[in-house]
Amino acid sequence: MKTVESLIAKEKDGSLSFGNFTLPQKSKVSDFAHEGDLYKVKTFNEITKLEKNGLFVYESVPGTSVFNFRSDGDVTAFNVTGSSDVQITLELEPDKTYEVSVNSVKLEPVKTNLGGKLVFSVEAKEDEFTAVEVKRV
Repeated sequence: MKTVESLIAKEKDGSLSFGNFTLPQKSKVSDFAHEGDLYKVKTFNEITKLEKNGLFVYESVPGTSVFNFRSDGDVTAFNVTGSSDVQITLELEPDKTYEVSVNSVKLEPVKTNLGGKLVFSVEAKEDEFTAVEVKRV
């Protein structure tokens, strides 16, 4: 099973990995410093949530483990593992269109709502990465 044992970690390439979908009880890490920002992760088998400087970034239901998470405003990319199909919500720029690719397969373009939320589903597996890339069109 591919999980993030420490709940949140910096990777050598500068990306973040977070979440542990195998935990039976809620666990969290607050005030994790990375590149001048503070992150908070809450995770267990039912949900995984990431906040940056107190603002929503990522949520999955049920919980997931996320590896090599990067977001620069135009592109958000990561690999995800989990125990079943998951619904992922990202906080992006409001009222913009994004192209979502899952394992290099492009989905229909999706428009964020006025709050900037983008919601999509992926088939997550415990022992295999599902690659996700979201690009602003």
